[in-house]
Amino acid sequence: RVRFRSKQWYQRRVREEERRLNYENIPTVVFSHPPIGTIGLTQAEAEAQYGADNIKIFQSKFTNMFYSMTTRKPKTYMKLICVLPEERIVGLHVLGLGADEMLQGFAVAVVAGATKKQFDSTVAIHPTSAEEFVTMNWGLSI
Repeated sequence: RVRFRSKQWYQRRVREEERRLNYENIPTVVFSHPPIGTIGLTQAEAEAQYGADNIKIFQSKFTNMFYSMTTRKPKTYMKLICVLPEERIVGLHVLGLGADEMLQGFAVAVVAGATKKQFDSTVAIHPTSAEEFVTMNWGLSI
């Protein structure tokens, strides 16, 4: 019995050490109307940490297809913050319809160290707002 408990204690300790929470990239959603989702660094934080010349910003602003047949046309805003030269994504931010739902999947990619090239090589699911993150190519302007 003692041997069994010792084994359980040891396994629990090993699992706890392997599963420590990384506080660097916590996905956060504000359940407002429209919802806001964010993970990673803001542009200001990335510039402070890596230098403005070492980051590249991708942004997009569009009307979600959900609103295409309505008179009200709220915008969706998206931003990717990448560190050069490999364009590793260190920040991903979205404000608009569906932000709360799409953030979880993109959070996995950011935590895993995804690059803009990997996003670009992902086949977009059309028609969704999330496809915008894997088709952004406009650089600094919106």
